[in-house]
Amino acid sequence: MAGAFSLPNDYWLSLQVTPQDVENLHTYLFEREMPLTTRELVSEFIEMRVRTERQAAESKQKSMGRNFIPRETYLVGDELIFPALNWRQGRVKAVRSGVNPAVNDFDVITVEMDDASERMFAARLETHLLNDASFEKEEDADVKPAAIMAEHGAEIEKKLEAALGADGGLVKIAGRWFPRALLIDINQGQLNLAEAVLDMSGGEPLPTEALMKDIELPAGVNPKLAEFSLNYALQDDNRFDEVGPAGQVLWCLRRLEPDFVREVPPPLRYVEVPHDRNQLTPPMKALEAQLDDELTPPGELDPREEISSVTITLIYPHLRAGTLPMSARTRKLFPTAYESPRVRFTLVDGKTRQRIPAWVVREHGYVFGLREWYKAHQLIPGSLVQVRRGENPGEVIVEAKTQRASKDWVRTVMVGTDGGLVFAMLKQPITAEFNDRMVIHVPDFKALDPVWEKKRPFEELVLQVMRELSKSNPQGHVHAQELYAAVNLVRRIPPAPLFALLAANPVFKHVGDLHFRLEEEVE
Repeated sequence: MAGAFSLPNDYWLSLQVTPQDVENLHTYLFEREMPLTTRELVSEFIEMRVRTERQAAESKQKSMGRNFIPRETYLVGDELIFPALNWRQGRVKAVRSGVNPAVNDFDVITVEMDDASERMFAARLETHLLNDASFEKEEDADVKPAAIMAEHGAEIEKKLEAALGADGGLVKIAGRWFPRALLIDINQGQLNLAEAVLDMSGGEPLPTEALMKDIELPAGVNPKLAEFSLNYALQDDNRFDEVGPAGQVLWCLRRLEPDFVREVPPPLRYVEVPHDRNQLTPPMKALEAQLDDELTPPGELDPREEISSVTITLIYPHLRAGTLPMSARTRKLFPTAYESPRVRFTLVDGKTRQRIPAWVVREHGYVFGLREWYKAHQLIPGSLVQVRRGENPGEVIVEAKTQRASKDWVRTVMVGTDGGLVFAMLKQPITAEFNDRMVIHVPDFKALDPVWEKKRPFEELVLQVMRELSKSNPQGHVHAQELYAAVNLVRRIPPAPLFALLAANPVFKHVGDLHFRLEEEVE
């Protein structure tokens, strides 16, 4: 309908959050007395904006004229709007008495319409269908809050987040905003009590409600306000760390967190190797995506794609550190948080239902807490581990593809007298399914440490490992995936720099299907 209330096509795309918008949300939070997430405030923000724009449109319409109603009296010069004619506009040019024996006294008005045509209408009619008609303008889809949220919610959320963050009158904790002026004062004695309670929990994170039971807060205060105030005070004190997944606030003492949650375990520390990703061929990029390495850039994975399970092939660094990679795919299965760099959650063994306390270290892309579980299942580099979405919030299912212990011929690594690696096919006890190309039995983890610590130049290391691997194949061929697993025995390397070296250096001859051999004469 021509007269429907609508907004310009680019209204939400070119949107700027104004100080008045932030002030309006301040008022909204004051009235609600409840901390709200940015997403929740986006809904209110959209409704406020639509309401404001609609009021502005209605004011503008009124300034353009009044709605034509047949019973009313009109004079020459009156500006009119005709709801029954798709809200067209016109100006009264002439007024005369109407003549109709069946109708009492009435007027006939001549109106010049907005397209310069002239039309006549009856006025001062006491009886007419249009006198009691209700003309409510239909709304375009672009002003329906649910439709706006679905299409533009994510972008509006980013802009609103920035505007709220720049406002000193608001504070944010665990993804929720609240006016600073409403906060209750929490003193040092109360924070010391909170530390004592967490100390007694022995490193087990506790929700704010558990801490509030032992801290005397003013009586009669809104519980949500008290909880938020305590959260704010804890967040501002370096002794405490908020480690809950999104939607849940859990507090832990930093000093009681595992060492390798606060700092990256040595086997996972990557010293960046300069490389050009443009060197990677499409098959190399496809393999890179399958390897689920946490150091691989997110790539083309659709953020809306639903992933319910991922089977990971363990590489030596993760097995040694007791960790799992948070790759672009696995990241969708593990709990995240609004702000916390570390998230405490529970892994559940898919077969035994054993519950394993674990940590997501978001900044460095790994999950910590599996060292004993790996030992219990006697996993080796190349073993398969399935990660599945948990049945309850804050839980993730992990399952080793175990089998009855048997001996199998697998590639085994040993350290030579010269400190170099030696690979041989030997019979080893196997307790779990494995990836044929990436399996490498390591009889003694500690024996690899001196080789790891040598920190040989990257290219020299790859050449050495490639030479040793090629000895076990009659053609001297080595697959890129085998090389990736083997190099990671002694240095943390993601796929991209390794694959880029294979593609760029002529000493590595591609013989098809990502198999390479050394061209010794090029050396």
